Amino acid sequence: MAVLSKRKEETAEQRRGAQASFVAATLELLAEGSSYADLSVEQISSRAGRTRTAFYFYFRDKRDLLMRATEQVAESLYEEADRWWSGEEGREGLRAGLEGILVTYRDHVPLLRAVVEASTYDDEIGSFWRGILGRFIEASERRIAAEGEIDEAAAHAKAFALVWMTERTAYQQVVRGGRLDDRDLVDTLVEIWERAVYG
Repeated sequence: MAVLSKRKEETAEQRRGAQASFVAATLELLAEGSSYADLSVEQISSRAGRTRTAFYFYFRDKRDLLMRATEQVAESLYEEADRWWSGEEGREGLRAGLEGILVTYRDHVPLLRAVVEASTYDDEIGSFWRGILGRFIEASERRIAAEGEIDEAAAHAKAFALVWMTERTAYQQVVRGGRLDDRDLVDTLVEIWERAVYG
């Protein structure tokens, strides 16, 4: 029985390793200047040192790979934002969360460039990215509502506008090479969020 369990564990580890190799290969190609639209499964597989058949064993298509890789980064972004959502760090958590989000964007430029740009022409990825942002909106809406007497519709509208503003701002600053100082940008984002949430 123990031998069978060990074999299953090794198989799961091998699967994770194979998937990670395809993701790493994709990120390398994107970092080198390849566009997501032009990347082929053959290029990804070749860079990963694996076969095209193996790719399709682990991923439905390159869209599936991109979305799975983005989900991992989204978890890091959620953790940063939760510093404010949870309320444990008070208003200071807002600044810490926004700073952390900007740093996370900088750490994952090729991937975030690919998913945001693909979301503009690929309906499935577009829906996926809006879902990622939707989780930020819902959590922000709850926190905004908890901060004061505000009805659900108003809290949702504020959360929607603030989250999309932050996403576009981070994208333009980090991915598109904005020339603002990061500290000045965070100061401005904090001011806008605080005015909207706390008055």
